[in-house]
Amino acid sequence: MEKSPNFTYYHEIQIFIYYSDRKMSFLDTYRNNVQRKNDEIARLQHEKATASKKIAELSGKINSASQSLSRATSTSAAKSKLGEIERYRKDQASAEKRIAELQTKIGQKQKEINAEQKKIFKEEETLQKKQNALYDKQSKANQAQIKTLNAAITKHDSLHRSTLSKLEELQRLPKNIVVLFLASNPVDQAALGLDEEARSITEMIRKAKHRDSVRLETRWAVRPLDIFQAINELDPTVLHFSGHGTDTNDLVLQNNQGQAQFVRKEAIIETIAATSDTIRLVFFNTCYSFAQAETIVQHIDTAIGMNTSIGDVAARVFSSQFYSAIGFGLSVKKAFDQAKAAIMLENIGEENTPELFTKDGLDANDVILVNPKG
Repeated sequence: MEKSPNFTYYHEIQIFIYYSDRKMSFLDTYRNNVQRKNDEIARLQHEKATASKKIAELSGKINSASQSLSRATSTSAAKSKLGEIERYRKDQASAEKRIAELQTKIGQKQKEINAEQKKIFKEEETLQKKQNALYDKQSKANQAQIKTLNAAITKHDSLHRSTLSKLEELQRLPKNIVVLFLASNPVDQAALGLDEEARSITEMIRKAKHRDSVRLETRWAVRPLDIFQAINELDPTVLHFSGHGTDTNDLVLQNNQGQAQFVRKEAIIETIAATSDTIRLVFFNTCYSFAQAETIVQHIDTAIGMNTSIGDVAARVFSSQFYSAIGFGLSVKKAFDQAKAAIMLENIGEENTPELFTKDGLDANDVILVNPKG
């Protein structure tokens, strides 16, 4: 007897769950290995510091003995001080040799950590491919069921209404969203590569599985009142600010002369609260935007902000990978985690700068902006 597409699909789900559990076990092992090796490096660094301190102390003793030698009034006293100096120098040489050995071990541990991190990335990538393949099988199973339902319509008029309802559910496409990218690069501030960020985001969205469900709209040289116009015009799901921020929680936009105009945190919060009800995420890709993101989740589901300054490269890598993951139908939390991992893979060193905030009562793992399940 031929198995139905749905039976096959749910059988595939069970296989995927088993496969995922195994992969997560591998990932836990690799991550534990990384933690253990980092602890070993910390121990070696401590031992190295101790040896360096010992060398400094021996240098002081050598200097002191040398001064005593210059003041010696007898042969026996001079001989004694020469012996001390020789002994201290031998101890110094031993300590320097130990430091070299420790540095070699530290370098080896760092290589081992890099190897483990490559394994982690490979396992995560393999797991993602399996998940994407499962989504493809789901789509094929849905299409097969649609054909069956279409045939049933022609034979059973009495089931026509319920059949149409099922067809609409099965044929529903992923939700379409608009990402509104608001960029401001005042002429009297340090120039930022905002055009490169927008280009990189566009490219990563185009590579995503549900690329047709994510539309990036850009607005440049944004002035404060431009925010209302853009939101009212486009009704976005995601509001993305890219540009400068200050350590006093101000967002830096532009005035009519293209120069910086500082906008208080409270003004930004009130503006967003008073505009579109469809906004589910506000992405502050600006320096020192922690407070804005933390406060805005009183009005929307999720927000991302930076707890300190962030460099052009880190900002670009983080945002482009985030929207790529969103385009694959992943949750906001998963997309955020992947974006942080992308910064780590590029070895930029700013992965702890972005922070994710969620409205009380919500779990960012459950917030999916492009839902492949319809």
